Amino acid sequence: MASTDIQIETTKKRAGVKRMRKNNMRIDMTPMVDLGFLLITFFVFTAELSTLTAMDIAMPKDSNKGESEIGESYALTIIPNGEKMFYYEGFFDKAKKENKVFEITATDLRKVIIKKKNRLSNKAIYKEGREGLMLMLKPTEIANYKSVIDVLDECTIGEVKKYALMKLSTEEKNWLKEKYRT
Repeated sequence: MASTDIQIETTKKRAGVKRMRKNNMRIDMTPMVDLGFLLITFFVFTAELSTLTAMDIAMPKDSNKGESEIGESYALTIIPNGEKMFYYEGFFDKAKKENKVFEITATDLRKVIIKKKNRLSNKAIYKEGREGLMLMLKPTEIANYKSVIDVLDECTIGEVKKYALMKLSTEEKNWLKEKYRT
């Protein structure tokens, strides 16, 4: 048999406590700062989008009478009634007698307002001029919210300075019942 030489190396280790190596940890905070700015930007942007806007409403001055007097030539009344819409100029009694209560669509409302304002622009006849137009909005019980908002939007677009949301008179209610048997 052949003899094999096996060599085993033995190294003497020092007896004692092993030292822990301290690594200097360094955390890169750049991504965290980027995330912070993205969140701030997001919240500022969404807060700006969610701000409420309101329409300015001009309230009449207090009076002992309870009612304000409006010149007949300045008055324009809109009556939203479900999907239909009616208008008349001046006072209802006179418009009804002369058969001047007209049915219109929401798209024609702008034309009616412009036509009325153009008629009032003659300052020699109308003291207040175009600014004197008083639009009275009288929705019925079956009027939908959209039609009322459409009229208010047309007031804003047509630069109508004076408008009011009012209740229908009994004469107007009776006329609608008589005309459309609702």
